[in-house]
This record gives sequence, structure tokens and C-alpha cells, in this order.
Amino acid sequence: MAGSKRTRLAVLLLVRPRAFRYPLSPKPTILVDIMDSSGPIAIDFGSQDFRQILTNPFLDIAARFWEEKRYEAFKTCYRSMRRLDDLVDDRKVAGGTISSTEREQYRTAMLKWLESMRSQSAGDAYGIELLETLDCFAIPLWPWERLCAAMIYDLDHDGFANFRAFLRYSEGAAVAPASVFVHLCGVADDNSGRRRPPAFDIRRAARPLALFAYVVHIMRDFQKDQLRGLNYYADDLLRKHSLTSEDLRRAADGGPIPNGLRDLIEQYRTFADYYRARARTTLDGIAGHLEPRYQLSLEVIYGLYHLVFERIDPRGTRLSGADFNPSAEEIQVRLQTIVTQFKAHNSL
Repeated sequence: MAGSKRTRLAVLLLVRPRAFRYPLSPKPTILVDIMDSSGPIAIDFGSQDFRQILTNPFLDIAARFWEEKRYEAFKTCYRSMRRLDDLVDDRKVAGGTISSTEREQYRTAMLKWLESMRSQSAGDAYGIELLETLDCFAIPLWPWERLCAAMIYDLDHDGFANFRAFLRYSEGAAVAPASVFVHLCGVADDNSGRRRPPAFDIRRAARPLALFAYVVHIMRDFQKDQLRGLNYYADDLLRKHSLTSEDLRRAADGGPIPNGLRDLIEQYRTFADYYRARARTTLDGIAGHLEPRYQLSLEVIYGLYHLVFERIDPRGTRLSGADFNPSAEEIQVRLQTIVTQFKAHNSL
């Protein structure tokens, strides 16, 4: 039985994850008409199923401002990272104690997959596609190494002793995927027809925006995560606000919301605002290294997470997804504002 489970884990890492699916009825809304060296950015968000696009991850919305080949590279990378993350999350959501034997099986499956990437010996079609994408866009492997390390931590721990431990975990769970996105924004063609890496440190550039987005994520998804048995709030901060994990789950399930929980969300909102300010400074600092469409895609990420951040009111809401998630219409309006302001600021 153990052998069959190990085989199943290995197969899960090799299977092509589900692709994004789009609705059928077009609804013209936003047309971006900006030109850069890669050609015009002419995107009508209504040319595909508009509402479905707006409910996709913000990274996907932002990457649609790129040319097609780079967008396909993003999807290939994102799917592989999503699969690693879901592999662990799905097991934890399933409940029950994860035995040391089972943890070792998950760890072994991930490390074997990583080794096949390092040695470029992937034997399945999706692994080959990922390797070709890494080579084509000069993408380093370290983001996947850090993501796997974070997932292994997740298997071995139930939560975070303190916020510093959460930040260490975030280097793999959030900063690593964001670094791939920033790399794809900054990678450029050289005279030989190959692509050269960005002229800046992608981890440093990605980190503040990734942490801003990630902290916003865990506030926005408080109810959903708690109901799935997932907790991303630091143990020492729960104690500071006289909370237990049971208090969080009861509140998420419709029970009373302790004042301490509202104080906790308020503190995390302060953390998010700190990284928001640093992200703004960092984005301004790397703008000169990026073509307009890639600058704009990063502004879209910043702006859409800022929209969610604005909606997080620890005092006057039930702390639910319905309270914190913007509607498709609100996302549409914010996208139009981001594009309009970007064009005006850059005289485009």
C-alpha cells in the first residue's frame, strides 16, 4: 500500500494541472491601446469571457498584458507551482494526522521531482514543457526549490510559532512565485536572439509586493481557510490577543467574533500596509528597467491587491469572503483606473 501511495504522489507532480477555462459570451469593456517595443498592447477584456477572467487569480489578469508567448510561459510556471502547493494543502484539508511515513513520501516525491528538473531528465510531456520554458526565458530553478522547502515545512508544522517564522515560510510560498513573475517582466532579448536575465535582483524586487499580497490574502481568506482547517496566523500573536485556534474557527463558522480577533486582523492590516509602502517604492525603483507592458502588469497586481486591502475592515464586518472580496464590477473599474493613470503618468 505504501508503494502505491508513493506512486500516486509522484504522478500528481507529473500530471498537467488543470488549465484556466474561460466563459463563452464576450462582453467588451476595457481596451488597452499602448505601444512598446514588443508591439501594441491592445487587449479587450470582453473578447474572452470577461467575468471569468476577472475571477481568475490577479497574477493571471496582470500577465494578460504580455505578448502571447510570455503569457504562456507564465501559465506553465504557475501551474507547476500551484500543483506543488495544492498537493500539500489538499492533504492537510483532508484532515487526520499526517504520519512520519506519509510526510517522508511527500518529501521524497517533491525532492525527486526537483532533481529531475535539475538534471533536465523529466520524462513526461509537462516536465519537458516546463524545462523548455525555463531555458527559453532564462528562468532560474531556485524559486521551485524554495517553494518545495516551504511545502515540506508545511507538512512538518501546524502553523507558525511567530510572525518571523511566517515570513521565512513566505519566502517559498509567496516570494518565490512572485519572483518568477517579476523575472518574466524583466527578462529581455539579447543580440544573439537569446534572452538575458533582468538587470536587477528579482527576489529583492518581488519580495515587498509578494508579502503585501500574501498578507492581504490571508486576511481576505480568513473564513475560507479556517473552514478548511488551514491557519496562517502566528501563534504568539494569537496569545497576544487572548485567542485560540478554536476561537478563529468558531468565528469563521458564524460564531461570535471576539474583540481580540478584530485586533489581530487590524495588526495584520498594519503589516500589509508596511509591505504595501515598500512595494510602491520598489516598483518605482525598477520601472526604468521594464517595458511599459511589464510595468503595467505589476501596477495591475499592486492596484488589485490594494483594492482588496481597502475593503478589509476589521471593525465593521463579519470578516468573511463576502465582505472582503471585490465584485467583478469593482475589479473592472479598478483595472480601468489603473490603465488610465498609467497612461497619463507615462505620457502614453
